[in-house]
Amino acid sequence: MKLAVAQLRSIAGDIDYNVRRHEALLSLAASRGADLIIFPELSLTNYEPQLARGLVMSETDSRIENLQAVSDRHGMVIGVGMPTAAGSDVRISMLYLQPGKEAATYSKQHLHEDELPYFVEGTESIVLSLEREKLVPAICYESLLPKHAEQAAMLNASVYLASVAKPEGGVERGAKHYPMIARQHSMIVLMANAVGECDTFESAGRSAIWKRDGSLAGQMDGTSEGVLIFDTEREEVAEVLSL
Repeated sequence: MKLAVAQLRSIAGDIDYNVRRHEALLSLAASRGADLIIFPELSLTNYEPQLARGLVMSETDSRIENLQAVSDRHGMVIGVGMPTAAGSDVRISMLYLQPGKEAATYSKQHLHEDELPYFVEGTESIVLSLEREKLVPAICYESLLPKHAEQAAMLNASVYLASVAKPEGGVERGAKHYPMIARQHSMIVLMANAVGECDTFESAGRSAIWKRDGSLAGQMDGTSEGVLIFDTEREEVAEVLSL
């Protein structure tokens, strides 16, 4: 099985442009037979808490339906980031498009204090099944909390899917934390980070994948858009492709 992370430079609020960039990266991943690909936090809108209320999306959006068609055509699970409605409130969510199946939504359960004025927390984890693997999503801040990984392990996760929008300092913290939880819980850890301007900071890329023993399988640079693909059978990075 091939698992991929996408590294993307989204434009604030320009969903149509961002969808086109998603489609370009999906074409790269599909050309190499990826079974799953995850994008960064709020990838469809860019990470923009102050704009999120006006950018809320749902799976019935025609642009999402187009991405679902890509999932169906290539037999690929696709995780995209977007703000979703929770009554009159807004959540930070990942929508997991699954070939021939209903999409699954995961909403961030642990918000950073800076996000509290703009979002409400999700209420539960989800588990995705793909071949023999159990995959549990995480979104940015919470993916650095040991308790979130512990909860994933309790759900029998074998793969941890971290979609993030992190500056340099966050990437450095992740470089210490993710291999630790991979080793502790015997999970493959995927981290998909954005590049470029996000809210009030510069997202630092360096998207990466860690093996179950905590060793780094592969990592992208801090500026390029592209995909990193990991082969679970060979336990090695199969491809690093840039746009």
